[in-house]
Amino acid sequence: MRLRITIPAFLSITIIALAAEEKESTKTAQRLDDASDVVSEIMQAPDKAIPQDLLDHSQCIVLVPGLKKGAFIVGGKYGKGFVACRKSDGMGWTGPAAVRIEGGSVGFQIGGSESDVVLLIMNQGGMQKLMSSRFTLGGEGEVAAGPVGRDATAQTDAFLHAEILSWSRTRGIFVGISLTGATLRQDTDDNRELYGKRLDNKQILNGAVANPAVASKLISVLTKYSPRKTA
Repeated sequence: MRLRITIPAFLSITIIALAAEEKESTKTAQRLDDASDVVSEIMQAPDKAIPQDLLDHSQCIVLVPGLKKGAFIVGGKYGKGFVACRKSDGMGWTGPAAVRIEGGSVGFQIGGSESDVVLLIMNQGGMQKLMSSRFTLGGEGEVAAGPVGRDATAQTDAFLHAEILSWSRTRGIFVGISLTGATLRQDTDDNRELYGKRLDNKQILNGAVANPAVASKLISVLTKYSPRKTA
């Protein structure tokens, strides 16, 4: 009698767990597509794009699409996204590693709407920080508001020596922002959804694993707009 009760209960729990895992995997895949769209939409707006020189000089890019309503209100924020880095030879991009952004305050905000956040990691020092389990922007990593405009070359030289540059897009307005105090953490749960096993960000960003098929759109978009790192 006890066995008859236990088996259906176990099967129910298993089905629920599998359904929850499938739902989370779908969310992760959708977030990847959203990140791809953020890059395409921003770079297709010449007067409001990330300067091409900065993108080509960058070592890594962090994309956090769709921070929800209230996320940028003073007192805290939360979002999930991905980071991809150049391959070791500077040609192409690694597969995405999952990150979460938490806490801190921002220098520019429009309340009541979703916001997309983009960070460019400009050098190896910033890349090494991304490979840690967590780091604080403006604390362990220097972060500055990035300039806007694909051809903003007059401003570019002043930013090439920054470690991290940051932007936000809210209600169609794309601006440089300060993210001082925000914390970036690796998200090994989302990494497992992408790669089928638990990986830390260092393993992924070092190019030690193959790019997952679900990330092909994002990698293709990044390669389209910046196929190689410039000196």
